[in-house]
Amino acid sequence: MDDTDRHLLSLLQADARAPAALLARKLGVARTTVVARIARLEREGVIAGYGVRLGPRLEEAAVRAYCGLSVAPKTGAAVVRALTRLPEVEELSAVSGQYDYMLALRCETNEQLDALLDRIGLIEGIQQTHTSVVLSRKVDRRSAVPP
Repeated sequence: MDDTDRHLLSLLQADARAPAALLARKLGVARTTVVARIARLEREGVIAGYGVRLGPRLEEAAVRAYCGLSVAPKTGAAVVRALTRLPEVEELSAVSGQYDYMLALRCETNEQLDALLDRIGLIEGIQQTHTSVVLSRKVDRRSAVPP
């Protein structure tokens, strides 16, 4: 991946529906070059798909939290399966340190978060949870292209 690919990815992340001609003008290359690069990036798995990014109205209204989980030995796979079925779980990561897993949660209200945490606590194999509610995001590079 070169600088042009990175710039193209940044433009697509900002607006995946941008026409190839507009992308070409911004990159200073031919439209056919843009089309070929996008096809190559898709083929190589750099671009895995296209989706919808929520607007500020919904994004700012969300209640977000991080939840660390400790699980009983040999129950990890079952816990992961149970958590995968919860649509409020945006991310589930196995981590090192004090907890076995870290969840990123997104709910519409504090009440919904409270009920979700109760449901998570009842999952067989979960021994301990520790939740921190996100007050505000100071830096957000989740969709940024690595330098």
